[in-house]
Amino acid sequence: MSSAFAAARLWWGLCVLLAAGALLAGAVPSARLDWQPGLAASEPWRAWSAAWVHWSPLHLAANLAGCAVLGALGLSARLGTPWALAWFAAWPLTQWGLLLQPASAGPLLHFGGLSGVLHAGVAVATVALLLRPSRERHIGLAIAAGLIAKLWLEQAWTGPALRDVPGWDIAVVPFSHFSGAVAGGVCGTVAATWQRLCGPAPQ
Repeated sequence: MSSAFAAARLWWGLCVLLAAGALLAGAVPSARLDWQPGLAASEPWRAWSAAWVHWSPLHLAANLAGCAVLGALGLSARLGTPWALAWFAAWPLTQWGLLLQPASAGPLLHFGGLSGVLHAGVAVATVALLLRPSRERHIGLAIAAGLIAKLWLEQAWTGPALRDVPGWDIAVVPFSHFSGAVAGGVCGTVAATWQRLCGPAPQ
């Protein structure tokens, strides 16, 4: 086992879990797994299972590619256990964050997909890289700038909840990207603070 994989094995395992769940979820009716605001209190596990629901092959393929990219990032940056745990914590928070979408956006009765959780992973990785020296910090700054620019262009906090985007065969929910990025940023910051106060420097 390479040292990079050993350091990032939990992060990589989370990528595999997200991808495998997405591949297997197609065998289950989406209504049993997807996020439904009306069931948030009575069936809270949907905050996890909703990430595995995909509405088209293109939707699934794009998010599987995102899992691969984040897996590669985790390996190259040696994102250790604290960062994997932060990403895992941000996973359900991404869906619960949808409850905060402005009422003016209209009802979002069903939601599924990995994109919000992937944005959370990007945010966690960014926090980790920003704490590193020189080159890695610069990479973190570049990723942070790209993520912030993407969220700003999507303007998730205004307009309708569901949006038709050229090139996609499903309606997109930009607020899930915003929710995921915020959840990941908060959880990553908590992980960094905890490590600074109670343990060695985050890896």
